[in-house]
Amino acid sequence: MSGLNPPMPPAPVAGPLLILVVDDEPQIHRFLRPTLEAAGYEVLRAETGAEALRLASQRPPCLVLLDLGLPDMDGQDVLARLRGFTRVPVIVLSARDRAAEKIRALDAGANDYVEKPFDVEELLARMRAALRDAHGGREPVTLFSRPPLEVDLVRRLVRVTGEPVALTPREYDLLALMVRNADRVITHRQLLTSVWGPAHAHDVQYLRVYIGHVRQKLGPEAAALVTTEPGVGYRLLGPEG
Repeated sequence: MSGLNPPMPPAPVAGPLLILVVDDEPQIHRFLRPTLEAAGYEVLRAETGAEALRLASQRPPCLVLLDLGLPDMDGQDVLARLRGFTRVPVIVLSARDRAAEKIRALDAGANDYVEKPFDVEELLARMRAALRDAHGGREPVTLFSRPPLEVDLVRRLVRVTGEPVALTPREYDLLALMVRNADRVITHRQLLTSVWGPAHAHDVQYLRVYIGHVRQKLGPEAAALVTTEPGVGYRLLGPEG
């Protein structure tokens, strides 16, 4: 099916887009948060694998920095479970320097592997490279505009004909995922796993209800931009021209 493409993960541009840092060492978070924020990112913190998986499914990040030595599960297992529902870039940060560990992580879907201790400028460069690769060299969307609909992903604002639209967090996450993949079909499974997590991958009727809520709140003209691909998923029509 030529129109069916997997969704592209978001990536930082000139706005504070989200980086998920997964590490149980408080000093890593104290060091990385101000560094990443100074580089223009927003930072989400997780100290366990379970917390990382929950956050990644509830509020999809643009990139994950993942330590392997977590207290509740091995980081390799976290990586495998992440890859079950998202293609977001993952950079492993680990003190494990054995070649076998690196090969295992890269084969499991990690985009890069950086040993601790690391140079912060090198890490930022590797992040930029992973994000460029994830988008095929294209700049990702942070501001969507196709009249009458406008969505600002940095400020989390939705407007129709200039008037703000109040969406619930789940409704917003659905619309934001479609904005990031405008003009691309996103399958039911991709929407469900990205917004609710892999446990809800088959709750298609649940998804239909939420899409209906989003369309109702957008109003008839803007709702017409959210098209149904019968039996497959949904597509948001992209900006014209």
